[in-house]
Amino acid sequence: MSADRVVTPLEGTGHRPWDPEAPIPAPLRLHDCTVAPEWVDYNGHMSESCFLLVFGNNADAFFRFVGIDEDYRAAGHSLYTSETHLHHRREAAEGEPLTMTLQLLDHDARRVHLYQEMLHGDSGVLLATAEQLLVHVDTAAGRSADMPADLLDRLRAVRDAHAALPRPERAGRPMGIRRPDRPRGE
Repeated sequence: MSADRVVTPLEGTGHRPWDPEAPIPAPLRLHDCTVAPEWVDYNGHMSESCFLLVFGNNADAFFRFVGIDEDYRAAGHSLYTSETHLHHRREAAEGEPLTMTLQLLDHDARRVHLYQEMLHGDSGVLLATAEQLLVHVDTAAGRSADMPADLLDRLRAVRDAHAALPRPERAGRPMGIRRPDRPRGE
């Protein structure tokens, strides 16, 4: 492993065996952390890039939850992020606890649509949200590929457990400047 490569906090931990009978929390709470000193920028709060870092680590925890780990990637497959939308709601300061949630909104044979929330670990105040679209990739071929049946079964089980959750208000929202003189969508 190169010292110059980004390493996630869960790297090398593998994944726990999937139990099809185990209840699936809705939403999932798989990752917590504390705002590290190196994440704090010149404004005295967590830098915008570090919000994405924490959401990425939360997604990595989800990947491991459904069975995507180093062995899965070594076999030639992975999930690549295609699109991410971040919504920053509040600041986070050095040393503050962060609690992450994750909701599987949808998936098909090649894509996974996630929604995540970052909450203050003590107060529960919403700090940020992230919406991600990921694509399953055959890394040797360098292109998208169908997921194996066992992974699709696990994703289906999570999606079914999360179907009772309301669709997040921010999910799927376009970005733009609203102007009173211009109808939405223009």
